[in-house]
Amino acid sequence: MKTNTHPKYYPNCKVTCVCGNTFLTGSTEPEIKVELCSACHPFYTGKQKLVDSARRVEKFTSKLKARETLSKDKKGKKVKRAARAKVRAKKEVVVKTTDLKKIAQVKLSKK
Repeated sequence: MKTNTHPKYYPNCKVTCVCGNTFLTGSTEPEIKVELCSACHPFYTGKQKLVDSARRVEKFTSKLKARETLSKDKKGKKVKRAARAKVRAKKEVVVKTTDLKKIAQVKLSKK
């Protein structure tokens, strides 16, 4: 293996934030200066404000409500098919033929 390929590791690297918070960590740099840390970042402090300027949340909830109201009125495929089958069963069967012998031979059976 080659020697001197890895940078020097500092186990006690001092991290300093703009807010004044300091802590120790391990790094390849002896000292790091940052603008935001866990003590001043809005996400970690709970001061984060969520701005919904496009009304995405309201639009989503309105779509869900509309879908629920429409689904109550809709019927399923099985119900629709059963209704169509009842209508077909009630219709009269008309056989168009000019041959009287064939008319006499045709036996219609209704369910």
